[in-house]
Amino acid sequence: MDYETILVNESGPIHSITLNRPDRRNAMTPEMQMELIAALEETAECDHCRVLVLSGAGTAFCSGLDLSLLTGLDKEKETDHRADAERLARLFLALYELPMPTIAAVHGAAIAGGSGLAFIPDFTIATPLAKFGFTEARIGFVPALVSVFLSLQIGDKQARDLLLSGRIFGAERAHRLGLVTEVVPQQDLGQHVQALAELLVSSSPRSLASIKRFMAAQQRGWLDYAIAIAIDANAQARGTADFREGVTAFLEKRKPDWRK
Repeated sequence: MDYETILVNESGPIHSITLNRPDRRNAMTPEMQMELIAALEETAECDHCRVLVLSGAGTAFCSGLDLSLLTGLDKEKETDHRADAERLARLFLALYELPMPTIAAVHGAAIAGGSGLAFIPDFTIATPLAKFGFTEARIGFVPALVSVFLSLQIGDKQARDLLLSGRIFGAERAHRLGLVTEVVPQQDLGQHVQALAELLVSSSPRSLASIKRFMAAQQRGWLDYAIAIAIDANAQARGTADFREGVTAFLEKRKPDWRK
């Protein structure tokens, strides 16, 4: 399959997906999300794929949603907002439930939904230049879907800190929180990711798939419930005056004027 916004390498047992909008810091568009879903579904069905590596081209991993595409929000209907939320949920679940081990290689900024893509994989290898943050509240949005997986990984109290503050934090703090598996020098990122991937390839693929399956099954009921609530919250937030003001202020490079 040909892709416009991602690069896919399916040679050998270690597959890779690279977000490929470096001029936009790999900001996600609906097209990129659908291409990622398609690539993940293809990987899940691939007989010879044993490990998936997710990375970003250019200086950033993923800067989140491409806000420049939201200038026509007033014309969108509630069904459009819901479809956007459902597509992102589908992407996150496809990544979380992939039957083979996944590694995120993060060399730069991974913000908002980009942090979700960075932290959902089984392993996250980051460099000291990696930056993370759940900044949605700064533009009048809610980090509903990413919060589901964040709470699962680090617990309610720590998740509230990151989600409510919207602060940007580095790789070392992410490592202390358990969101990053290992912090490695920038020049050694590829080598460390390759070594980990080769270690995983040396194990039984059926055993690894079984481990992933039963671990996901332990959370399945809660995940289904939490994601359904998150989709509603995400869709509703897109229709608010705060979101329209936040996006407009961001694009106009000014502070938002929050009005009660």
